[in-house]
Amino acid sequence: MRFEDFIKEKRQAAELTLRKFCALASVDPSNWSKIERGLGEAPRSNEMLDRIADILKLSPSDKDTLRDLAIVAAFPKEFRDDKVIEKLPIFFRTVRGEKPTEAELEKLFEVIKNS
Repeated sequence: MRFEDFIKEKRQAAELTLRKFCALASVDPSNWSKIERGLGEAPRSNEMLDRIADILKLSPSDKDTLRDLAIVAAFPKEFRDDKVIEKLPIFFRTVRGEKPTEAELEKLFEVIKNS
């Protein structure tokens, strides 16, 4: 999943219009619309990501996903391989000390080997 898809899905699930969300987050609706359409850069600051997570009332797991996807969105396009990128959250969970399943690790290693 991409940052823009995740954030839009969570905003809509929270029943927030784009304008209402932007007012709560203190961001420009025009710029945020570009982010949700994949035309603008995802926010990178922890402060902004925390504010978004609070507004959307994200669970701890979804908050981690928000951060992971924001990091992935910052990767240069020439380094984005969809097969690798879709497995990066597994890597990030491992780095945070969460234990991925054996099957998740096997899939990650397979993708890395074949890239």
